[in-house]
Amino acid sequence: MTNRKADGSNRPLSIFREFLASEASGGLLLMGAAAAALAVANSPLSDFYFRSLHSYVLGLSIGHWINDGLMAVFFLLVGLEIKREVLDGQLSTWPRRILPGLAAAGGMLFPALIYVAFNRGNPETMSGWAIPTATDIAFALGVLSLLGPRVPTSLKVFLTALAIIDDLGAVLIIALFYTADLSLPALGGAAAIVALLALLNRSGVERLWPYLILGIGLWGAVLLSGIHATLAGVVLALTIPLRPAPGRPDDPHSPLHRLEHRIHGWVAFLIVPLFGFANAGVSFAGMDGSILTGSLPLGIALGLFAGKMVGVFGTAWITVRLGFADMPAGASTAQLFGVALLCGIGFTMSLFIGALAFPAAPELGDAVKVGVFAGSLLSATAGALLLRFAQPEKRPVPGHS
Repeated sequence: MTNRKADGSNRPLSIFREFLASEASGGLLLMGAAAAALAVANSPLSDFYFRSLHSYVLGLSIGHWINDGLMAVFFLLVGLEIKREVLDGQLSTWPRRILPGLAAAGGMLFPALIYVAFNRGNPETMSGWAIPTATDIAFALGVLSLLGPRVPTSLKVFLTALAIIDDLGAVLIIALFYTADLSLPALGGAAAIVALLALLNRSGVERLWPYLILGIGLWGAVLLSGIHATLAGVVLALTIPLRPAPGRPDDPHSPLHRLEHRIHGWVAFLIVPLFGFANAGVSFAGMDGSILTGSLPLGIALGLFAGKMVGVFGTAWITVRLGFADMPAGASTAQLFGVALLCGIGFTMSLFIGALAFPAAPELGDAVKVGVFAGSLLSATAGALLLRFAQPEKRPVPGHS
């Protein structure tokens, strides 16, 4: 199937456009999974729901298989997208990287500062400083998809590029700050497997199965090493060859493109919704309004809502005003502000980092979920309303000054 592009030519829909479409659909499914989790956790099925997540299979609980196992495939996709966009896509040149890159940096710094401001006197909760720094690309693009053509494609590309850089930042944060005591033998085994993967790449091996078999071994070694097992997915992704044909940046025969296409649907429509269903469930039985005013949920909620808004929009606006980058084509300042608000939807990665920050404190885990829900809901509602009524950039009428 072909689609007529803006230049009037009939060419296959690019991988990047397919990515935007599938991420938006996956975001809508993720919303439904989160709503279902909340409903089940506050129904007569709640005991079964929580017991099932703590049931053990092959040495790990079902919750751990989802968060450490299936989410490794999610991080594999994240790594593939980062590598593709940096080498061969929307982040392949410095002019393309500047605006989303600086906006992503501001969007990670300010939420962390707000969280720290609320929790600086509480050592028990300070380890959650990274929770509001992440943007959920699937959720945010899902909201954008509901707005249809009111939002220019350039802003969707900007949001996607920003979220990919944001994901890279989250991966680095997890590796540097949420790593347990290291097992040197397991770490050595992981390093040996990475060396073999690099050798396959350098030798020009383009079949995927050797990489995937070694990738399973890498996941096991990283799991035993003390580093979070999902990072094995990112490392594996960086070794998958990307060999685009001359003049064909979207060459479907590249190993990286083939693997990305094969797992993208599984991640968007099964793994991420399953993660949302397993991690979004919080029982409100016995809770009172005070949980919303605690330093932990308040720091997360305001970090996502206010921190992302100020960090993303402020940094992007200053970057454009100083002439370091151009405003996304056809977008107005109000629309850019609306997208900055949507960056405060931190659902998937925020819940993931929250589970790492407080692994043995269920009461703090519930407070994390409340804060993530509140901040993400505020950001999604405010961003959608603003983009619904914001006017696009006014172009000058030919012949008028």
